[in-house]
Amino acid sequence: MSDKPEASDVQKRPPNNNLLFAVIILIVVACAAAFVLLKPSDETSTRTEVEQTVEEQPMMEIKPENDPVVDAPSVTPEKPTEMTVPTQRPAEPVPEVKPLPTLDESDSVVVAKMDEYLSDSVMSLMVTDDVIRRGVVFIDNLAKGKVAAKHTPVVKPEEKFTVTEGDILTIDPNSYERYTPYVKIFTSMSAAQAVRMYDEYKPLINSAYTEIGYGDDEFNQTLTDAIDLLLDTPEPEGELPLLRDSVTFQYAFSEWEDLPAAQKQLLRMGPENMKKVKAALRNIKAQLESN
Repeated sequence: MSDKPEASDVQKRPPNNNLLFAVIILIVVACAAAFVLLKPSDETSTRTEVEQTVEEQPMMEIKPENDPVVDAPSVTPEKPTEMTVPTQRPAEPVPEVKPLPTLDESDSVVVAKMDEYLSDSVMSLMVTDDVIRRGVVFIDNLAKGKVAAKHTPVVKPEEKFTVTEGDILTIDPNSYERYTPYVKIFTSMSAAQAVRMYDEYKPLINSAYTEIGYGDDEFNQTLTDAIDLLLDTPEPEGELPLLRDSVTFQYAFSEWEDLPAAQKQLLRMGPENMKKVKAALRNIKAQLESN
């Protein structure tokens, strides 16, 4: 089977196995997009000044009645105070949501901004061309139990796949550690943050999904199906024996070997990594359903 680790990989190269990281990459991409697509408006508010002046009243001379001799003293009114309405404060600028780039132009924006906000270790795991399309196609396959190696959104682990040969052939625990950096990326974000960022980038994700023949806004269900499939992956107790099949390895027991390729890939992460990924997926699914 195409998803099996090859025996030659033990000595020559890393296996052509990618963990099911499409969900991770879409969330990471969305995380960067949400922080960088908001920019305050460059427009300045005008200030209005209103000045009101009270006209000076004419001086009045008053004489008492029946007394033509004595004039009343002149009363000179004080000069009225000039009244000015305080200058109004300019209105606070309203943040302007910058339009998303087109799908074809999204790579340069996404990668550049991600490079500003994410660590070098995270960036080194990403394939930086056709980022969104890769993730969408990968998850679409994932929901069907498949692993689309040609559309992987991340680079392959550099460490080699190794086995332990004793009374039975099993996966070397060191092989599980190859996936730990990917798991740390995935589990370092809260479910609320992950879904919020996913929503920010959803228009481009939907656009990429319609390109491969699906209706608008159908990707959300596909993402949910992919998460459900991973959550349904059985968790073995103890080591799983392997069989060497020519230049590949396969699980010795049919109940494991007959699982969908996507679930078998999750098994290769090892029990501890798989538990962490499942816990994060449950939280993300709950957040998606309450959104």
